Amino acid sequence: QLQLVESGGGLIQPGGSLRLSCAASRFVLNDYAIGWFRQAPGKEREGLSCISSLAGNTLYADSVKGRFTISRGDAKNTVYLQMDSLKPEDTAVYYCAANWSPYSRLCTMLPDYHHWGQGTQVTVSS
Repeated sequence: QLQLVESGGGLIQPGGSLRLSCAASRFVLNDYAIGWFRQAPGKEREGLSCISSLAGNTLYADSVKGRFTISRGDAKNTVYLQMDSLKPEDTAVYYCAANWSPYSRLCTMLPDYHHWGQGTQVTVSS
């Protein structure tokens, strides 16, 4: 069973940067499409970005485009979400998710993923 663990969240001032990690134990993530999501209190889960297994194709939500970057780590069991120019409205619990999707150039920002992490809190406040 694939298990995902997010890390890297915390309290950051507006305009700051954080890098979130999504790590899998005992699995490599190369054959998985990976998505990043967030959920703020009282709001629905929002898809932020995803990366395909093949060719590393990426998608971004308009709310984070130009500020967030998704990437795969060299260790092949980690996917990152680099978050720059953070705003108070970015405050939420951030989740990564994975779907077995080998040889696919596609990914989705819909929450149609089989495997989810427990989430990491990001708070943007002065």
